[in-house]
Amino acid sequence: MWLKPEEVLLKNALKLWVTQKSSCYFILQRRRGHGEGGGRLTGRLVGALDAVLDSNARVAPFRILLQVPGSQVYSPIACGELLTGSDVYWAIATGATLEEINQHWDWLEQNLLHTLSVFDNKDDIASFVKGKVKALIAEETSSRLAEQEEEPEKFREALVKFEARFNFPEAEKLVTYYSCCCWKGRVPRQGWLYLSINHLCFYSFFLGKELKLVVPWVDIQKLERTSNVFLTDTIRITTQNKERDFSMFLNLDEVFKVMEQLADVTLRRLLDNEVFDLDPDLQEPSQITKRDLEARAQNEFFRAFFRLPRKEKLHAVVDCSLWTPFSRCHTAGRMFTSDSYICFASREDGCCKIVLPLREVVSIEKMEDTSLLPHPIIVSIRSKVAFQFIELRDRDSLVEALLVRLKQVHANHPVHYDTSVDDDMSREQIKISLWNDHFVEYGRTVCMFRTEKIRKLVAMGIPESLRGRLWLLFSDAVTDLASHPGYYGNLVEESLGKCCLVTEEIERDLHRSLPEHPAFQNETGIAALRRVLTAYAHRNPKIGYCQSMNILTSVLLLYAKEEEAFWLLVAVCERMLPDYFNHRVIGAQVDQSVFEELIKGHLPELAEHMNDLSALASVSLSWFLTLFLSIMPLESAVNVVDCFFYDGIKAIFQLGLAVLEANAEDLCSSKDDGQALMILSRFLDHIKNEDSPGPPVGSHHAFFSDDQEPYPVTDISDLIRDSYEKFGDQSVEQIEHLRYKHRIRVLQGHEDTTKQNVLRVVIPEVSILPEDLEELYDLFKREHMMSCYWEQPRPTASRHDPSRPYAEQYRIDARQFAHLFQLVSPWTCGAHTEILAERTFRLLDDNMDQLIEFKAFVSCLDIMYNGEMNEKIKLLYRLHIPPALTENDRDSQSPLKNPLLSTSRPLVFGKPNGDAVDYQKQLKQMIKDLAKEKDKTEKELPKMSQREFIQFCKTLYSMFHEDPEENDLYQAIATVTTLLLQIGEVGQRSSSSGSCSQECGEELQASAPSPEDSVFADTGKTPQDSQAFPEEAQADWTVSLEHILASLLTEQSLVNFFEKPLDMKSKLENAKINQYNLKTSEMSHQSQSELKLSNL
Repeated sequence: MWLKPEEVLLKNALKLWVTQKSSCYFILQRRRGHGEGGGRLTGRLVGALDAVLDSNARVAPFRILLQVPGSQVYSPIACGELLTGSDVYWAIATGATLEEINQHWDWLEQNLLHTLSVFDNKDDIASFVKGKVKALIAEETSSRLAEQEEEPEKFREALVKFEARFNFPEAEKLVTYYSCCCWKGRVPRQGWLYLSINHLCFYSFFLGKELKLVVPWVDIQKLERTSNVFLTDTIRITTQNKERDFSMFLNLDEVFKVMEQLADVTLRRLLDNEVFDLDPDLQEPSQITKRDLEARAQNEFFRAFFRLPRKEKLHAVVDCSLWTPFSRCHTAGRMFTSDSYICFASREDGCCKIVLPLREVVSIEKMEDTSLLPHPIIVSIRSKVAFQFIELRDRDSLVEALLVRLKQVHANHPVHYDTSVDDDMSREQIKISLWNDHFVEYGRTVCMFRTEKIRKLVAMGIPESLRGRLWLLFSDAVTDLASHPGYYGNLVEESLGKCCLVTEEIERDLHRSLPEHPAFQNETGIAALRRVLTAYAHRNPKIGYCQSMNILTSVLLLYAKEEEAFWLLVAVCERMLPDYFNHRVIGAQVDQSVFEELIKGHLPELAEHMNDLSALASVSLSWFLTLFLSIMPLESAVNVVDCFFYDGIKAIFQLGLAVLEANAEDLCSSKDDGQALMILSRFLDHIKNEDSPGPPVGSHHAFFSDDQEPYPVTDISDLIRDSYEKFGDQSVEQIEHLRYKHRIRVLQGHEDTTKQNVLRVVIPEVSILPEDLEELYDLFKREHMMSCYWEQPRPTASRHDPSRPYAEQYRIDARQFAHLFQLVSPWTCGAHTEILAERTFRLLDDNMDQLIEFKAFVSCLDIMYNGEMNEKIKLLYRLHIPPALTENDRDSQSPLKNPLLSTSRPLVFGKPNGDAVDYQKQLKQMIKDLAKEKDKTEKELPKMSQREFIQFCKTLYSMFHEDPEENDLYQAIATVTTLLLQIGEVGQRSSSSGSCSQECGEELQASAPSPEDSVFADTGKTPQDSQAFPEEAQADWTVSLEHILASLLTEQSLVNFFEKPLDMKSKLENAKINQYNLKTSEMSHQSQSELKLSNL
């Protein structure tokens, strides 16, 4: 065990220890008198001394020393001996046995030995090793405590450190933590890895330098185990711009599994909306613990291994032995019990497997406990077969739980089984007799013993007369059929006659389903196919109908009754090929990616020749979606379906590899992808089934049937046998692990596709650089994700929905927009920024659904950064009239109810040099010019009321704050504001009196307010105005966009302000750094406010 570094003085220690192993940094030693066959006096004396010492004072027989070349101090880190140098040691670990100390030695060699050479300073080497060992001790301690209690004190300490170091909101739950090293170039940084529900975090404080890393799980594009120059085993995290390596874990296998699980859960929850609703565990991330992740992984393996429904929940896994009559002995293995099943799998892969639906079980009884049959139970099924399990720990509680579930299953779904067997088997007598012999010995129901022998029978091809029945048994669709009497008939009645997009797609594909087969050349077969597909679409609207389901269902109907075919389709779509038949066929794409990795592992020469294996996907995707039914003659393809129903997706993987291996030589000599695809298509079209009793039926698409010369024929039985012999070593556990790995890549690939499509639409419409647009998209998406991490879903907020158009998949609400506006907008107005952001959001929210898309967001930013002055002023103008400015706007209730200036003041201002400028004439001329140039087709903006104008001025004043030309800008805007207020008052009085000079009338003609523009009319008047004009005759105070723009153009400092170039890159860099801090500070402020309210 590792020990806390402790200085030890051992004078003349050389006489007490013997060196066993040594390296440039480490020495393994054995204490004299331990493990010596001979009888030297020194060894006997030391051994006798250790024997008589009290157990607490005894010295461990093995240790390891840290040896720093050139140093005067050596440090024992796992109990060892000093070779040369000082008598001062650092005791760090001990070993009671040679095996234990060798484990420590191996860990040091694999993780530390090659790393220490990167340090130049000898003290740094000693400091690094001792720090690493201390971290290992802390991790060992926390692991032991975690096994003993639910919330160990060590975990609480780690949680406090995690919260202090990363300042996340309380909703960011820590799942687990590990000691490790993060590599920065060639230098390892010792620290702690924290894994939370949404982030991977690393903290290090080493040699006076602090390092913090925060990586959201949704940003991880690849998670893999790899190696580098210094270490043989490393976990590599790949994001869009960076790779990070983590190593020196106490238990790397455990860490990688937990990371894999967390990444998978988070990506499914946030990016895979189609799976989200089907998995309740994904909907409560705050409840995730390390133990839950382990249980989830075991549950998924259980369902995949026995191909059970997605809703089936594993309750217990128990080591036991099962009596197997065919081998006349007990077979060691494990029993799995779930909601509706008892399953068994032998320890030796392929030896024996059984699936016992509780619906089939009649009784579960305990037998007498004997020395030959310890802790036995008997499980009896309806077909008068009993299964004997022995060596069951906690037998009483296990049987009690099983009886409760058995009673519940029988109460919920009473059913009567027809256990008679049809013995009239006239065709394929040899195969049938083999199967009959097998049924007698191994069972003939869903509870049969599943062994290597039955796999060989399946590989030979199931007899035509037994095929449908065995498909039902192997897939366990027979249990669903018996559990839901009348269900299919009701679905058919409910679904027939309904017309929708799905039914139209089904109708379009009905006559494309095995058109060459006689069964589908008449209305009887077509009608049955229509009913099954429509009923399934009605049962599972999330899947509805997907192309290739028609081909699969057609084949099922050839060998099973209509209702049986429906339940077989349910089994295939919902548990045997999970996530295959949905909007994005994620499951099929994941398996395609897994298939590519298997090609690289099993057929490296072929993989090297075909640099881009994705070219094969155009052919191989249909292998998985249709189980080879669409690209192989039907009489051969049904043998593949036989293997699929028995072995699951593993059968398709290994058959695909066998097809490629059979054509590897031709494929390697092919000149391009087109020729390679032609080679595969021709090969698959010439696979025959010599044992088929029926007439040959061509493949669904026979592309190359017009060969000029005979093409060699391959027998399907030989191909399947080769696939099992050469590629049958893939276990379900390995395939599930590869699926975890590649699901990350596939989901991130979809995210990249979404991003590129959005950018492709947006780039032509804005002047922002493409690389800056990418940064903006990442910030936009991250803002959406952070709300998913830590906030309860709001009514207006929308989760990521991949079924929507690309531009609408990510949308943000007003609060999220306000954060982004504060981070990236150049129009920052201090405390007024949040109010301006609210108005901007209301302006952009055209459809009033309280959400905006990325395109609207960047279009607005583009005007702020790259627009002409008139575009910027127009945007500002629109932000201060409805709908952006509302009556309830929290900053719109201005105390200024009366006109700011008297109209008696002249519109003439003095200049510093004594000249005077008559702005009145100049403005009138500018307004006339602007009116002429205005596009007649453009919709005229409403006039601005005095209340709105005051808000407009307030925004301008806020924007100028802290500008280098602040004083000049304030003076200029004061001048312009005075002009505009007087123009508004002149227009108001002229409109009220009805008598105005021709010149004034021309000026006000364009600015006269309409009734609908007077929503915000100012009713306050000056005393003079009230006397001159009765209140009921007074018009509203208004100014137009043209007035404002013309006035602003008269001040060069204002023109310079709005036309100066703005740097977006610096804003984006700061936004990336501060986005998390802004969100977490807001969350903590909200938490404190809620706490204060709760204490009131």
